[in-house]
Amino acid sequence: MLPRLAPLGFVLLWSSSFIAAKTGLRHLTPLLFVAIRLSGCATVLVVLMLVLRRSWRSLGGRRWLHCAIAGALVNAVGLMAPHVGLTLVSAAPLALVQSLTPLLTAALGVVVLGEQLRALQWLGLVLGVVGVALVVGLEAAESTARLDGLLLGGLGVLGLVAGTLWFGRFCRGVPLLAGATAQFVAAALVSALGAVLLERMHAEWTPATVAAVVWNTAAVSLGGMGLYFFLLARGTAARTTANFYLIPGTVAVLGWLFLGERLTPAAIAGFVVAATGCWLVSWRPAARHYTPNLNRRSSP
Repeated sequence: MLPRLAPLGFVLLWSSSFIAAKTGLRHLTPLLFVAIRLSGCATVLVVLMLVLRRSWRSLGGRRWLHCAIAGALVNAVGLMAPHVGLTLVSAAPLALVQSLTPLLTAALGVVVLGEQLRALQWLGLVLGVVGVALVVGLEAAESTARLDGLLLGGLGVLGLVAGTLWFGRFCRGVPLLAGATAQFVAAALVSALGAVLLERMHAEWTPATVAAVVWNTAAVSLGGMGLYFFLLARGTAARTTANFYLIPGTVAVLGWLFLGERLTPAAIAGFVVAATGCWLVSWRPAARHYTPNLNRRSSP
């Protein structure tokens, strides 16, 4: 049951993070937001490791370093740049930029991980890019500030792709809890250092701010990323990241409902095209079972 529901859960949780972050960034500087979020995750996971008395030995032989690198790329770089971008552009276009993740992951996964893609999967990846271009091109043409925000989203994509491939290459055999702990501890340290060095931190702890931080920490970073690495450990990098194609349309709808952001025809068209691409990447042809002809006489 979990393998079937995990992609849907990941899409909903990851999409909701854009809405919560947009709300929290009204009162928190972006890198501080990420640092608090990842530090909370790291604390919870370390406590779980101690309470459940899980062994740290599975992180031996430099596996802890590989998990730390993957976590710093996926959770630190992958979140810091887009959170700064969210201060410049609305949620849906930035989510569309993150839809480039499957294309880069699939293309590099063929080389780095030796994964194979069918022709229809490549078609799906191309359709996903077309869906991104329908919205991102229009947003970039309207405003230089929006273009800067989208470029920051692209930097986050590079971090997410690099971390995903690193995880797929070096971390698949590490138990989920131990691996996630190493990833979030490293990401928390990187994001905290970034907040101290790169921005003038500011926080106003309104109820909405607290709710946004708690939701993105507990539900998205722990729940959503847990599902992401669960899917990645049991499938290819290309099929796992293809779920990102469903996120922009979901974010557009949530942004329209909760933030009053405009749901344009281009955004709707981009969602439809991108969703089609996701389906093509994830679709598996039905296996053909051989049924022997019992009425046929065998040769003597």
